Amino acid sequence: MERREGIPKTMKAVVCYGPMDYRLEEVKTPEINEDEVLVKIIACGICAGDIKSYRGAAMFWGGGVLPPWNDAPVIPGHEFIGEVVAIGDNAKKKYGLELGDMAVAEQIVPCWECRYCKSGAYWMCERQNIYGHQKIVADGGMAEYMKYNSRSVVHKVPKSIPPKHAAIIEPLSCSVHTIERAGIEFGDVVVIAGLGPIGLCKLQLAKLKNPSLLIGIDLKPKRLELAKKLGADIVLNPAETDVVEEVKKLTGGYGCDVYIHNSGHPSGVIQGLKMIRKLGTFVEFSVFSAETSVDWSIIGDRKELNIKGSHISGLDGYRVAVNLLDKGLIKVDDIITHEFKLEDFKTAFELAEKGEDSIKVLLVP
Repeated sequence: MERREGIPKTMKAVVCYGPMDYRLEEVKTPEINEDEVLVKIIACGICAGDIKSYRGAAMFWGGGVLPPWNDAPVIPGHEFIGEVVAIGDNAKKKYGLELGDMAVAEQIVPCWECRYCKSGAYWMCERQNIYGHQKIVADGGMAEYMKYNSRSVVHKVPKSIPPKHAAIIEPLSCSVHTIERAGIEFGDVVVIAGLGPIGLCKLQLAKLKNPSLLIGIDLKPKRLELAKKLGADIVLNPAETDVVEEVKKLTGGYGCDVYIHNSGHPSGVIQGLKMIRKLGTFVEFSVFSAETSVDWSIIGDRKELNIKGSHISGLDGYRVAVNLLDKGLIKVDDIITHEFKLEDFKTAFELAEKGEDSIKVLLVP
């Protein structure tokens, strides 16, 4: 075991006890064994999922057909980056890490025992222990220190990547998986609906696929402006124009080839089904706070669509995300708009939820 001197016995952390019941507390600094890693958190992003969990969405707290996912009390946060301050001998060999390295753990803690883990699709692990949602086994990064569980998939992050930019690795890795699921081909007309941090990452990745037309859709002018800067050919605001009609005009009446939905709002699903052409591909990557009803005959009988889900980062999302950031192929300077101390987490959550003046909000211990 290697350990940096001066690690305190207690630390500040945001602790989730239930919907709307998040508290800043002094808790024990995690202890690690020879298979684990302790990092000092550099930054942790606030995700739309964090906001919906805070607000009590059924996906996290149960309701209808959904069992509860959160196991509270738990430290939230899955978009983290940390500096290694203690490491077990086995973990050091396994991950190739040294004290002082930047490192990120993938957001899921696989069981390595279920049919999905054994087949290699560990991101679909049956247990679905995700950092920031299950106490003890997966306490997250909204804290001064964090333990990377022995079952984690951990990546060393080059110091050529600015530390706070590295907090974008998790959402970028999810974006990589979504774009891979979309199967974009040269000449496709691609629509990215929802231009938050993940949507803006997907827009840049889709641009690398060289579509004939890349369209961004959002309700917030600031995000539309940034989408143009980051590579969108056209941006549309549903509050100002009939986006379905506009996309059809741009495509000879057919509709887009690929529609990628990120907003988590039911209207975005209905909009996409109207906008997409026959035999098109619809990729859903969202955390919804309400159920969505659509006429399923559109999917089958009318359009014979390819409907694909996209869950977290897939098999190789983190490695690709780190490589893209290291090469400077994805720009995040304008995506990271605000930083707050842990003590101001409530203000940070409020700003992130409104999204008028913010895009990605970071908590920086």
